[in-house]
Amino acid sequence: MRFDILSLFPSLFVSVFSESIVKRARKNGLVDVRVHNIRAYAHDKHHVTDDMPYGGGGGMVMKAEPIVLALEDVLGGPLPESLAVVDAPVVALMTPGGQVFDQGMAREFEQAGHLVLVCGRYEGVDERVSTLGVTREVSIGDYVLSGGEIPAMVVVEAVSRLVPGVLGDMRAVLEDSHSSGLLEHPQYTRPAEFRGLRVPDVLLSGDHARIARWRRERALERTAQRRPDMLDNASLSRVDRRFLSESRLLETGEDDEQ
Repeated sequence: MRFDILSLFPSLFVSVFSESIVKRARKNGLVDVRVHNIRAYAHDKHHVTDDMPYGGGGGMVMKAEPIVLALEDVLGGPLPESLAVVDAPVVALMTPGGQVFDQGMAREFEQAGHLVLVCGRYEGVDERVSTLGVTREVSIGDYVLSGGEIPAMVVVEAVSRLVPGVLGDMRAVLEDSHSSGLLEHPQYTRPAEFRGLRVPDVLLSGDHARIARWRRERALERTAQRRPDMLDNASLSRVDRRFLSESRLLETGEDDEQ
């Protein structure tokens, strides 16, 4: 999996991608992360990458030319022709106005194999960048940050986890919150009792069928209590719906699955 990140502040990524999962993935050749300084593509004397917005208003807007030149360098050809070929990379602009990033989008990006992330700054990016060279506009939530660097880090982390071999046990990916459309069940480890709080007996029973059902019910329960909106799109069996109904966590309705 290859990531190319276009940013005005490439040094922000150094420590983040030199630790933990992404570090190991890079070391093992499973993930390739390349960070490009947009200023290097501004060819005026002072390497200016922003200017005042047409029509007035506060703040500055990132100029189209340096970003487009950087994209053409990364993609190895002129825009938009270089994005019209088969297996072209996904080019995502990190912006508060984009589609909210979720686990489904992370899977889509991992399957693409090559993701280019453009980090916006200031009041935004000249719209012609999106017109010429952006295939997706992505947000990590309904709030505003100073730039797209932290959102880009989030995307790289989430997508990297899905690359085969990055995590030692792929069950961790399958059981993660959101991977199955539900929040993850509670987790426990040693000791069996801590400050009067015991691990649920079922987890110590060795009965894998009971454990699996307990985990499913706790995931359903937690999702219904914390993120009920997720149940609308979750794949729920008849048993799941019966549990939610009997627990008064879901109104009765038609079964999605047999």
